[in-house]
Amino acid sequence: MNNTFNEWKRREFLQGMGAAAAGMALSGCGINADRSAKGLTEEAEAVQPIVNSQTLEKPNLTIGYVPVNDCAPFAIAWKKGFFRKYGLNVKLNREASWATSRDGLIFGRLDASPVVSGAVTNARIGAEGARHAPLCAAMTIHRHGNGMTMNKAMWDFGLRPWHEYNGNFEEFGKQFRAFFDSQPPENKVWAVVLSSAIYEYFVRYISAAAGIDPFKEFRVIIVPPPQMVTNMRIGAMQAYMVAEPWNTRAITGNLGVGFTFAQGKEVWLGHPDRVLGVMQSFIDENPKTYYSLVKAMVEACQFCSKPENRSEIAALLTERSFTGAKPKKGAIDKFTKPGIVGEYNYGGFDEKDRTITSEDTTIFFDIPKNLPQIPGNHSTFLWQSHSIWLMTQAARWGHIKEVPKNADELAKKAWRTDLYRKIVAEMAIDCPKEDYKIEPAEVFIDKKAFDPSDPVGYLKSFEIRADRPQSFFQS
Repeated sequence: MNNTFNEWKRREFLQGMGAAAAGMALSGCGINADRSAKGLTEEAEAVQPIVNSQTLEKPNLTIGYVPVNDCAPFAIAWKKGFFRKYGLNVKLNREASWATSRDGLIFGRLDASPVVSGAVTNARIGAEGARHAPLCAAMTIHRHGNGMTMNKAMWDFGLRPWHEYNGNFEEFGKQFRAFFDSQPPENKVWAVVLSSAIYEYFVRYISAAAGIDPFKEFRVIIVPPPQMVTNMRIGAMQAYMVAEPWNTRAITGNLGVGFTFAQGKEVWLGHPDRVLGVMQSFIDENPKTYYSLVKAMVEACQFCSKPENRSEIAALLTERSFTGAKPKKGAIDKFTKPGIVGEYNYGGFDEKDRTITSEDTTIFFDIPKNLPQIPGNHSTFLWQSHSIWLMTQAARWGHIKEVPKNADELAKKAWRTDLYRKIVAEMAIDCPKEDYKIEPAEVFIDKKAFDPSDPVGYLKSFEIRADRPQSFFQS
């Protein structure tokens, strides 16, 4: 019996490696030439700096970005001259993936870069798949702006966008499990952009909420955002989670390989997506420079938040330096506009229009009215309690053994609300007075509230988790 079991595990491992290899092989097929935005635009040259660059410790910065919609604040800070306004001479560096964006900080190639919200927390706690390093963030770049895409085979099997289930996890769970039961092992694959990050946690979270054990039902592989659609087309995975515009590109009328099952906001309304990552040493050695950088990015996020600017932003993002998502025919911004402007089409293969217009498709600064309202709150403010939530999920899915006993201390060191308050006070921006908040039940897809004062109790409340007790039977 042991030999049979070992052989089965060996086959599963090799099949998983094959799917992962397909993803990694395609991820290396990108254009090698430097496509980063260069120089100063006319708008930027016209800006008069309010900070003398000679007063900054390090005015010349290299900042990374990844070709997805949420590079918008970086594109705007460059185009509109917000970097220049605060005495910074910034070289933007187009990163191939979220792993290179994170590792560029850790190894000193980048001074600052957006990272997925779980990356800073996981670097501090040493979660699986994360390099153990003193990463820090003082602000969120955006909330929402991402989605889960399923392929046409899942549609043909009967699966539909989540909102059409009206919260019926039982119905969704039966269809979801039945689909994967009908597939060979090599077809039980879900792709995300980085291991041990919020996207992987969301994929596992929604599956477990439907009663489907993600430890058993499918594997998770890593694929860079620009390679998601191509990998789905060749069958390397059946579903993926990524930031826009790589969900919109997949739907019927665009590339026609899949449909959006759910936006991330449907899993956790108000969740942080990208944060502005730096190393702790950068803050310690360049405090004035860091203040200028955060101010420039906050102003860029404020610009991106205004409805009247959204069409301009969507068009800018289509440029080759940013997402390069220009269709061969039709409107120039047909890929980038839905996630930025908020006219979001889930797609499908039945010619039904599933476009939903909302203000919270991507949140850059102002908090939409459908989210819980807290005095002084805005999107760029980081809640340390969100870092605690990420730690509970790292423990839930076996990326760490347990929620760290010093979770509060780690969150305080990683998510620098203390610095953020000081920086934006100079911009006359108010902030919440607390660093922690309870996430009410209604913001989560499974209606389970999160109280950061009891992360271990929250973790234990989930039946499906890595450390749950196992039942053994003897005959």
